[in-house]
Amino acid sequence: MKEKTTDNSQWSPNKFYSEAKNELNNGNYEAAVKLFEALEARYPYGRFAQQAQLEIAYAYYKDQQQASAIAAADRFIQLYPHHPNVDYAYYIKGLANFHDDLGVLGYISSRIINQDMSERDSKASRESFENFKELVTRFPKSKYTPDALKRMAHLVNVVAKSEIYVARYYMKRKAYVAAVRRAQYVLEEYPQTPATEEALYIMARAYDRMGMNDLREDVERVMRKNFPQSEYLSGSDSLGKESWWKIW
Repeated sequence: MKEKTTDNSQWSPNKFYSEAKNELNNGNYEAAVKLFEALEARYPYGRFAQQAQLEIAYAYYKDQQQASAIAAADRFIQLYPHHPNVDYAYYIKGLANFHDDLGVLGYISSRIINQDMSERDSKASRESFENFKELVTRFPKSKYTPDALKRMAHLVNVVAKSEIYVARYYMKRKAYVAAVRRAQYVLEEYPQTPATEEALYIMARAYDRMGMNDLREDVERVMRKNFPQSEYLSGSDSLGKESWWKIW
């Protein structure tokens, strides 16, 4: 038996938009996208067609089709760079990348193995940060800017922690030079994040393993000055030798 199809050949732009929004609000994202696309195809000019493109990006985002959401937002930005609602397109891009690290399968797998978000590929997190950064730079008075700033603060910590996770991996593999480079990168690029404490510790331990005692002592001094109560410092006011590494 064939499905009933609605004849929308006589629909006005307003009717198309109203029906599409109704589907969107009811969580029928695929149906909403089809109607918004039909609206844009039937009436390619005017405010309804432009708004439909933004709604398509949002519908894809809500449907967890992050790549499609980003592509739709990019298309809107390219076509209407001066549109009064273009800030929303940047915001949607940021949100799509923000949640791309933890899509449905990613979220489930991370819960099963108790995996920290920072231990995952941080590519989407970096891109999300750049999306939000562009939003707050271009549109400092946008209503989306306050939320974007909050998400940026979270993302910078996530990315810094992901670098630490890679440095830990190099330490496990006894790739001490690579571990030092990762830790240095955290100190240079993310100096205000909590990850700097462990970055210093990794550097000190890597230098110790390579027999570079002068460099190790330099790092220890910096650590004692900046993190005098650090859990990585032993009672003798120097870095412990083995206990920390046993958890890796």
